[in-house]
Amino acid sequence: MGRRSILVAAGWVATAAVATLIGLGAIRLVGDSLTGTPGGVRSEAEIERALAVPEPAPTTSIAPGTTGTAPAAPGTTGPAPSAGSGARRGFATDGGTAVAECGVGGVRLVSWAPAQGFRVRDVDRGPDDDVEVTFQGATREYELKVRCIGSEPVAVADD
Repeated sequence: MGRRSILVAAGWVATAAVATLIGLGAIRLVGDSLTGTPGGVRSEAEIERALAVPEPAPTTSIAPGTTGTAPAAPGTTGPAPSAGSGARRGFATDGGTAVAECGVGGVRLVSWAPAQGFRVRDVDRGPDDDVEVTFQGATREYELKVRCIGSEPVAVADD
């Protein structure tokens, strides 16, 4: 019986050693995707570049019944022009935000987004002499109307 126990123990040890070697070989074949950082370790400068966020377009708050334009970002002479069109500018109300640009066909809404608790009720995206977006909330509505004055988008009060 002693000899049989020794054979069982030796078989168990051999099986465990083979399984361990197979596991280590598989990990070595798979490589860094299991045991390290995919793509290698990144430097602090690479992380800063990856996390760098471009500055948002300048915006201005427009109170109901008033007009206004977004100021130029510090260090610039005005809003950045987009390819093939005039100036592009962002506008904000309590109901939401919009970006408009002036071009050959007039003013055009590039994008718009309602604020939390609001929805877009109506949009006239243009291009036209003027464009507008209406943000509807539970108790309040905000209408943003934009025209081009020269080649600059400007928020205007209702006529």
